Amino acid sequence: MAAATPWTPALDGLRLRVRLTPRGGRDAIDGVATLSDDTPVLLARVSAVADKGAANRALTALVATAAGVPGSAVSIVSGATARVKLLAVVGDPAALAAALEAALRGDRPRRR
Repeated sequence: MAAATPWTPALDGLRLRVRLTPRGGRDAIDGVATLSDDTPVLLARVSAVADKGAANRALTALVATAAGVPGSAVSIVSGATARVKLLAVVGDPAALAAALEAALRGDRPRRR
């Protein structure tokens, strides 16, 4: 059985569950973890503080870069004020999943 991924395909792209650490010293994707309820999440850190949406903006920019899409293709669906957030990433689900898997491996994203 394949390991669970923190994203699920949707009609318009992917839904991505993320656990965000603001003031993390740098902007980075640190891997995948499993929450206590067995939900897989993408671990992300941003250097921005969680004030006036700065950390959320940094997170959407980070995910957009990792997925190889413009920043406008990433939005927060739920959890804007929580550590665990659900993001929507618009695009081809297979291509987005491949780009995120590459980012988890540490491959450099290609801009489209």
